Amino acid sequence: METASTTMSTPLGLLAPVISSDKVIWGRKAEAVTKDSLKSLFMVLLAPTWVLLNWVALTRYEGSLITALAALWRQGLIDFLQANQLQPTFAASLGYLAWFAFQAVLYVVLPGPKCVGQRTPGGLLLGYVTNGLNAWVVTHLCYLIGSLAGFFDPSIIARHWEGLLVAANCSGFVLAFLFQLKGYYQPSFQEDRKMSGSLVFDFWAGVELNPRIAGLDLKLFLNGRPGIVAWTLIDLSWAAYQYQTLGYVTYSMIVLNILHMVYVLDFFYNESWYTRTIDITHDHLGFMLAWGDTTFLPALYTLQAQYLAYYPVHFTGTEAAGILTLGLLGYIIFRTSNAQRDEFRAKHGELNIWGSPASYMKCSYQTLDGKLHYSLLLTSGWWGFSRHSNYLGDLILSFAVCAVCGFDNVLPWAYFIFMFTFLQHRMRRDERRCLNKYGEQWHKYCEVVPYRLLPYIY
Repeated sequence: METASTTMSTPLGLLAPVISSDKVIWGRKAEAVTKDSLKSLFMVLLAPTWVLLNWVALTRYEGSLITALAALWRQGLIDFLQANQLQPTFAASLGYLAWFAFQAVLYVVLPGPKCVGQRTPGGLLLGYVTNGLNAWVVTHLCYLIGSLAGFFDPSIIARHWEGLLVAANCSGFVLAFLFQLKGYYQPSFQEDRKMSGSLVFDFWAGVELNPRIAGLDLKLFLNGRPGIVAWTLIDLSWAAYQYQTLGYVTYSMIVLNILHMVYVLDFFYNESWYTRTIDITHDHLGFMLAWGDTTFLPALYTLQAQYLAYYPVHFTGTEAAGILTLGLLGYIIFRTSNAQRDEFRAKHGELNIWGSPASYMKCSYQTLDGKLHYSLLLTSGWWGFSRHSNYLGDLILSFAVCAVCGFDNVLPWAYFIFMFTFLQHRMRRDERRCLNKYGEQWHKYCEVVPYRLLPYIY
């Protein structure tokens, strides 16, 4: 087997080391060209701009992104920025740091089930402690007790949201920079480190696959703790804000909180499943995940709660029940499809699905150390229905949580638009990764399960 060699490349004139190999292996792109650097720079600039513009539209342009963009066009960039500066505050910044530290402590000290993730491209099998459900319970109990005891206003997050948004944005940039430095100089696992030759691409996509510090798995922590634990907490705070403003909580806000809470609790109850998703097994820890988990997720995924707090939408009980039913249907598809695959993996294919023995393909793949391994690809149940049936459930649920905001403005639909685009991109990334991993065997699998998402449509 050829050994890895170190070379240099210079996209955008920015020098960074690149480790390349003649051996084809699945995983993140190993070398970046100028196009990759430009795309990465574009995303680093665009994503924060979008998140901040959403808040400006919500609070200063009657919840209309179109009105905000029209004002930007009319006033020009400089005048628009001057008129809509977001203000950091000391209280919000300190609160954000305290929140981050609190979640880190919970991650380290709380007990939880142990699991092993999927084999990495470097051939490693890494262990995880999945104590996210315990962290969620402790955090929300603290919020509930603190609110009832009068230690703080239950709408505290909503009332400091602008300052928290600024603090989260700054932290995302700082963390991505620190992770890049760590990957270059103190990697946790050399086998799964990739340096592309472009500082910009490495900043965006990340250098290390599974960076760890003193037993803290940084990627699992960032997504689950400051991101997803915060999700339902932020929703509750905006619901409290709506109650304080209106004197009651609307059906639309209640349905939204129920659907989000079901989804988040499912995530933490099945946290070991997350260690086998593309976020952990493929994506390296760079700006995309660091900023995405600390800023994008809590800002965009709670946008409907923010919108409903400022612009309440009133449904009848029947209408609210219909939207709730649709969202729960999406959740059931999402959960049962993932459960089928997890049980299939745990039982090595020896089980019945929908009353019949599971059908599957046995495919081989090779890791960077030259060893041959095997995977079983499920071809029955939901996974015979389509290759990404879990994403179908995700999209139905995403549609429902945006539908609670009505159809007057496009802004609260940003989440569904993002999820539709994101999952389309992820499906293609999944399949490209599987093609690199399994080769011609993947084409045969696609012949057995011909539809990506919905039979006869896509």
